[in-house]
Amino acid sequence: MISPELRRARSFAGRIGSAVQRSRHDPLLYTQAGRSAFLARFWPDDPTLTAEEAQRRAEAGLRAHMLKLSARSAKSRAARKQRPGKVARK
Repeated sequence: MISPELRRARSFAGRIGSAVQRSRHDPLLYTQAGRSAFLARFWPDDPTLTAEEAQRRAEAGLRAHMLKLSARSAKSRAARKQRPGKVARK
């Protein structure tokens, strides 16, 4: 088991390393591949679309997906508040 002191020291060292990395490089470069792969899930299969239209539709699909997730989260939070005897989380 890791002691709390060692855990804090490792966490602090990681935060320092992250700050140094962000100061030297654009953080978007590190996540570009993942963001592109995720957006590709929403890319339309229609080969007749222009690249700009396909991009617009993919971004709209992504927005719709995120709004659905947001609605499900809000519904879940509301249901959790309605449960008797449960303490609501902050």
